[in-house]
Amino acid sequence: MFKVFRTCPPLTRCLSHRAQPSAVYLDPQMLNDPAIATTPQNLDSNQRHVLDSAIRVDQAGEVAANWIYKGQFCVLRQDPITGPLIQDMWDQEKKHLQVMDKLQSQHRVRPTVLSEVAKLAGFSLGALTALMGKEAAMACTEAVETVIGEHYDDQLRQLDHLPADHLSIQLLKAVVKEFRDDELEHLNVAVDNHSHRAPAHALLSSAVGAGCKVAIELCKRI
Repeated sequence: MFKVFRTCPPLTRCLSHRAQPSAVYLDPQMLNDPAIATTPQNLDSNQRHVLDSAIRVDQAGEVAANWIYKGQFCVLRQDPITGPLIQDMWDQEKKHLQVMDKLQSQHRVRPTVLSEVAKLAGFSLGALTALMGKEAAMACTEAVETVIGEHYDDQLRQLDHLPADHLSIQLLKAVVKEFRDDELEHLNVAVDNHSHRAPAHALLSSAVGAGCKVAIELCKRI
């Protein structure tokens, strides 16, 4: 399912057993593996910018996602169907954030200065849409994950310009693909749970999606 990194036996064993690529960042036995302990040293300025901005915006996005789900869960946790769905997606986002924090440290990327803004904006968006009803909460998830899925696809094309012979870059691309698929799964969960029934669905989706796109561009830069 995932590319096997033949020059790194521990990582090869992990991926050949169909483990998720991100699992290596959460495995104490892998701490000294070159794929998670080193960063490329031969990048030119453009390549370094691609790597820095990719990790910076992805880490910020996971911060925001955690707070969106936290806001939704605070409002809808008593709902017997929607509450557990939000909890499951939130748990996955918590894992994403753990991994992105480790990637940020590994590649020595400074976090965005907008981290606290991302928390406040995320929680507010999650809570407000949940207060509008569970369908609106699902519409929020649908809109956010649509933009994030497209963002990850664009990012993967940009990462193709980095040296593919460095294990950390191979692993980073595999992690981005994994997280993209997770986010698209969240999108499908939202649609399956009647996101389109939200009041003013088209307007809500457009507003949330536009806000996400602006946030992505800002976090890439600052």
